Formats: sequence, structure tokens, C-alpha cells
Amino acid sequence: MSDMVTAGDIAAIFLERCGVEHAFGVISIHNMPMLDGIFRRDKINFVPARSEGGAVNMADANARVRGGLGVAVSSTGTAAGNACGAIVEAMTAGTPLLHLTGQIDSPHLDRQKGFIHEAPDQLGMLGAAGKAAFRVWSADTMLGTLRDAVKLAFTPPMGPVSVEIPIDVQGAKIPMPANLDPLPVLAPPPADDAVDALAAALAGKKRVMLWLGGGARHAADPVAKLAKLGFGVVTSVQGRGVLPGDDPHSLGSFNLQPAVEEFYGTCDAMVVVGSRLRSNETLGYHLKLPPLYQIDADPRADGRSYPVEMFVCGDAALTLDALADRLSGKFKPDGGFVPDIKTARAAAEKTMRSALGPYNDVVDAVLDAVPRDFVWVRDITLSNTIWGNRLPPLDGPRDGVHALGGGIGQGLPMGIGAALAVQGEGRKTLVLSGDGGFAVTLGELATAKQENADIAILLMNDGGYGVIKNISDAVYGGRRQYSDILAPDWSVMCDSLDIPHWGIGDAKDLATALKQAFDTDGPALIEIDMKSIGDFAQAFAGPPKRAADDEDDC
Repeated sequence: MSDMVTAGDIAAIFLERCGVEHAFGVISIHNMPMLDGIFRRDKINFVPARSEGGAVNMADANARVRGGLGVAVSSTGTAAGNACGAIVEAMTAGTPLLHLTGQIDSPHLDRQKGFIHEAPDQLGMLGAAGKAAFRVWSADTMLGTLRDAVKLAFTPPMGPVSVEIPIDVQGAKIPMPANLDPLPVLAPPPADDAVDALAAALAGKKRVMLWLGGGARHAADPVAKLAKLGFGVVTSVQGRGVLPGDDPHSLGSFNLQPAVEEFYGTCDAMVVVGSRLRSNETLGYHLKLPPLYQIDADPRADGRSYPVEMFVCGDAALTLDALADRLSGKFKPDGGFVPDIKTARAAAEKTMRSALGPYNDVVDAVLDAVPRDFVWVRDITLSNTIWGNRLPPLDGPRDGVHALGGGIGQGLPMGIGAALAVQGEGRKTLVLSGDGGFAVTLGELATAKQENADIAILLMNDGGYGVIKNISDAVYGGRRQYSDILAPDWSVMCDSLDIPHWGIGDAKDLATALKQAFDTDGPALIEIDMKSIGDFAQAFAGPPKRAADDEDDC
């Protein structure tokens, strides 16, 4: 390469220096110089998604599983708008993601001339959807802007950052910069006196729980230290696997069942780490919890959802490690605490199982047939809400991906991004989706085939939007409005793409199909006919809530 390079080349090299292995996007005339740089260097695998939203979902899941930077590339205007919903999801999950979008020629920007592909206030739109949005005005300033954007994406609280690069800037040539490395991001250390105070407050306690959220996913080692000292652990959906799900100190994600709430009443402290205690995890913020202590890298999190006894601002791993060091030899847990965790978890699982009815056989098939090292990706669907978010246990903090923002249709593209993150490791990604959500991003099935993404899709087909039907029955007098949708014949769809398909009308046949799907190289789809299997024993009609004035009655 000559000393003069295009801004598109600089972008490609910078992404390589950031450790990026995959980028996801949709090619367009307004991002071709940038993608040409990636193409010619041939060091990053660019995945041509079928939609901009799907591309961002792929990049999001890829980053969650790899633990690095996710990269999505879109065009400008409508295309950038298409990416926004998935950017909101990445923001909800706190995913460090760089969204690179083209833009029209810089002389015409912000002139209100109706230039083709221009969107009014695109920066405002992207900034509102994510953490921030920047515009590159010249090739000379592009590297600095990209550096700042990536640093911001990794600065707690982490999140997606968009960068607009006008088409003329992308193609402009400048001398090769001497240094294209990203800027360092230092984990914020806690104040020593704050950790001292927290340790002193907990040293005399006997039954202490850690509530772990997504902000603690990198803190597996200090969490294990604290568990060894006698702490218990419960997680949000995003915190699953920080402590292996079947560890005797773990309640898993069983945080809502009556038996667990009763158990919380016997605890004398709970340390909330990197979690927002979201409404769907706390009965609309009315779950009864022990006295709370909070650790978070974001100072704005202090007592945001529940009042707390003490707040420590700092990186989860650094703070928990320091806490474990201070409590070593000083913390004396109640000898009956761990057995009580086991009892509460067993009771919670029993309650959950009682709601499944015939789908207990589906869960058992997954638990029996699927290897423990799989990656578990879930779309918003009845099955995930009822059991997928709680079972099966996850062994690692990056083994699970879920659409946290609650938007359907993200499971398939997330599954592709997750599968490519573990490509070459001999691990399969299992995607749980409903037929309604699957139809939203159906085009990405072709992406999965084209990339030979190693995914097995468990498609729960109930002929429409199951949770909407249940809400219609519970709230709207059985008027099932707009919840029946026409869907393709999934077997024919799979045949058209040369993707193996299994149709399951009896749950007892699922284990064999799962084993065959996991032995398949590339994508495979297992369709479960829920109308043949039957209804859940308990209908799910939206996230569980508790009114404030009902607390004393529960």
C-alpha cells in the first residue's frame, strides 16, 4: 500500500487494531469506499446481512459473546433509520458497538435541499437511539473521531456509538497515519475507603446474596471468590453464567418465585452488582428484597430502582475482588445458608415446571440432548419467557444472549452473530424463537446459510403471537385482535435454502432431532408444532407485576 490511503482504508485498519474479526451490514452506494477498504485488505469477515436492523443485531450478539467490539455498517437515510431499533437493543444491553453509517456528500449536508438518501437530523436520530453519534467532516479527522467513538462505546456504562462518514470523505486520500491503535479504556477503580466501608458493613452478616447483572459479566473470578467465602448468587437474565448455573451457591435466575421471595426474607444483605433491577425482574419494582448495597461503574445508578444502604462506584471486577480480599477470614456465613439456597431454587423450579404442562418434555429434551458448552440465544417468545430465561444452566457469562429490550424478531440475527463469535471452537449455537418473531427477520435465514452459521433453530410454532392471544383472553374479553398471522411453510422455506428441517408434533421426538441438528454443519431448523403438543398449563399474559398497595397482601 502506498503512503497515500483512503479514509475507508484507515477505517478498515483501525477496526483490525481494535481486534474486530467480523463486521455486519448492508452494502450501499454510500458505504462502498469504506467496505472496499475491508474487502481489499481481507482481514475482517464482512457479513452481508439482509437488513440493517439484522446487521446491528448480529454485531450486538457477536460482541456479547466475544467480549469485544461489535461493528455494524449501514447506509444513510432510511437505511440508518432501519438500524435504530437494533441500536436501542444494544443500548439496553450495554453492548460496546460501533455503528458506521455512510452519509451524503458533505457539501450538501444539512442544507435542506432534499438530496437523495438524506434524512433530516440523522445525527439526532442515531444519538437518541444509542449512546452518542458523531459526524466525520474530513478525512484528516476521521481517525480521531473513530478513536473517540470506540473509547466512548467501552466507557461505562457501555453502549453503541454511531459515526456518520460522508461518501466523499470515505474516498478521500490522506497520508497513512503513524499510529492507528485505539485509545485505552481504564476500568474505574473503587475508592479504597468505600470498599472498606462496604466490607465493614458485610463482615458481620451471615446470609448475603449477590444480585448480578450484565455489568458483572467480566467479574467471574471475584464472584467465585465471594461464593467460596459463603456468598449466595442470583442473577438477572443478563448476568446468567457469571457463576455457573448449577453451582450450589447459585439461585440461578429464579428471582421472582414466591419461594425465592420468602428466602430473601431470611437474608440480611444483598449486594446488587451491575444490574438495574429491571421491572420485569422485580415485579414492577415491588419484589421484597433484603437491605441493599450497590456496586456500579455508573455513578447515576445509585439507588435508581430501589433505595440502598450504601453505594460503591467502581468496576464490578475490581470492586468485588477488593471486597473478597477484605472479607477473607472475616466473613462467617450461616451454615444453613447454602442448603437454603438449594431448597429455594428447587421450589422455584418446581413452580416453574408446574406452568409448563406438556412442555416439560421439551425442556427435558433440551437439557438431555444439548451439550453443556452450547451458546443459548433467545428471541422474545412465550417459551423463552416461561422457561428459556431460567433454564438450562449456563456455564459461562457469555454463553447466553437474549433480546433484553423486549422486541421480537431479533433471535435469528443474534444467533448468527453469536455463532460466528465462536466459529472454529466446535460449539453450536441454539436459537429459541417463536413463529411470529421469526417472521420479522426471516430474510436473515439466507444470511445464516450463506455464512454457514453453525446454529440450530428451535422454532416454537403456535400459529401467531401467543402472548398477545393470552393478553387478549385475560384483559380484552377473549377478543384476539390481530394476533393470527399468515406464515410460510417452514419446511418448504428451508428446502429452498438447502437447510435441514425437522417437524416435531410429539415432544418425545425432540431429543433425537436436536442431536441430529447439533451434528449438522451449518444452520438447521427444528419446528415444534405447539398446536399438536398442547397448551402450557399456565397462560402467560405479560410480565408479572405487583401493585404497591398489594404488598402487604402477598
